Amino acid sequence: MGLPRKALRTTAIGTVSAALLAAPAVVATPAVAASGQQALTRQAGVPGVRFVDIEGDGGTVLKANVFTPAGYDGRQTYPVIVLPTSWALPQVEYVAQAAKLADSGYVVVSYNTRGFWQSGGEIEVAGPPDTADASKVIDWTLANTPSDPDRVGMAGVSYGAGICLLAAGHDKRIKAVAALSGWGDLVDSIYSQRTQHKQATAFLVGAGYLTGRPSAEFQQLTADYFSGDLSKEPGLIAWGKKRSPATYLDKINANGAAIMLGNAWGDTIFPPNQTAEFYEKLTVPKRLEFRPGDHATAEGGGLLGLPNDTWTSAHRWFDHHLRGADNGVDGEQPVRIKSRSTGGYETYPDWKSVGADRRKIALADSEHVFANVDSGADGGIVFLSSMLDQFVRLPPMASIPLLPRAFAAVWKSERYGSTQQIRGTAKLHTTVTGTKESGTLVAYLYDVGPLGLGKLVSNAPYTFHGKTPGQPFTVDLELFSTAYDVPAGHRLAVVIDTVDPLYIEHNPSGAQLTFSSPAADPSYLSVPLRKE
Repeated sequence: MGLPRKALRTTAIGTVSAALLAAPAVVATPAVAASGQQALTRQAGVPGVRFVDIEGDGGTVLKANVFTPAGYDGRQTYPVIVLPTSWALPQVEYVAQAAKLADSGYVVVSYNTRGFWQSGGEIEVAGPPDTADASKVIDWTLANTPSDPDRVGMAGVSYGAGICLLAAGHDKRIKAVAALSGWGDLVDSIYSQRTQHKQATAFLVGAGYLTGRPSAEFQQLTADYFSGDLSKEPGLIAWGKKRSPATYLDKINANGAAIMLGNAWGDTIFPPNQTAEFYEKLTVPKRLEFRPGDHATAEGGGLLGLPNDTWTSAHRWFDHHLRGADNGVDGEQPVRIKSRSTGGYETYPDWKSVGADRRKIALADSEHVFANVDSGADGGIVFLSSMLDQFVRLPPMASIPLLPRAFAAVWKSERYGSTQQIRGTAKLHTTVTGTKESGTLVAYLYDVGPLGLGKLVSNAPYTFHGKTPGQPFTVDLELFSTAYDVPAGHRLAVVIDTVDPLYIEHNPSGAQLTFSSPAADPSYLSVPLRKE
């Protein structure tokens, strides 16, 4: 999924020859680096770019490119931005943004993460070697470019974003981070509520095998993940925690890097909830931005050099925290979101203020469903569904009156007389009784129009194990956070079924689930609303 060569030629480095773009990387000693850099920066006012090999952790060779501001005269130093690549993408991923940053006075080093494309090593999935690689790249950058050691930043998309956050907890030299479409908690992202995110993880695994060299550990963990073997669960969780920035939150806060987080409401790989939770626990200068879309689609246009709000925010973030620009970033409300329905921006002082008001939908009537059958209420298709919602506002849909009640439990709200601006995280509270000790349920929230057609607002899976058949137990489930406006005259519908193609389900053959609402502990869905 790298950028086509035609696209590369149309970026800000278009005057750099095609021969240079195709040239193999070379190992750059300080002397070679200086001479090569000076030659390139003599070109007609464009940033200097060169391709280098950088020695990573354990001697692993990392393929990289380096952008230096035009007109470098050998005396001044510049703030530096280090860009680890996304999962399965080569280092040319960031060429458009690197050129723009160099144009505005940054040294930029983009490197291919270990195990992918031409870089050496094996895929470690943001393990300790990847974190150490980030520090090695910073070492090399400070030794071989006109960079200021007191003004070091990191940015990345997806996999690169996770590595940036992990590096911020291990390297005090990092002063600012822009982590876009990344994760705070890897376990909560792809194994939320003990449920494997089947489509998203299969996509990542397939891309890893196609473009990289999976380590033996990665191969074994992948097999364990899809096996459904509960004896493997502790190992999976420990592996994920080691790769979660949330695990190193105290170190990240102590090191003090200013952190900007950007994500999409419909991210099917790293859902927004875990990003918001991680954000709330940061005590450093911070910023949180959510926009419509799926994984990396909110910032994807910027990688092609197109105008892009997410990258504009990232540039402003670095300008303030690395260059000291008085651009107003420090005086703005730090939480900035864009509604899926209106496209307008809203700002808030913190995450909890996003859905400050709440309205409950009572789930009063008991509902009984048979498991193992897809009712037709689904979260959609990884990437495709959320992108349709992003660009043409067509989320996954279902005819609520036609959902088979044998396989789907359904509750409806009253018809609303005014627009309901849903903002934040809807929360389900109910009592479940299963006929088997294990099971999976998937909860959905739909916006239902006059004809009964429901547009998906949010969803989330829940898996349980070790429950006593016939014994009721409480389920508290957070649906994936969102920003969606329900038009006046519409209703909300809560639907729960047991099968969704997005997830692996754990319902034994013949399983049944009953959802009840005891008088002492009524069931409900709490809907977060924008405060008027």
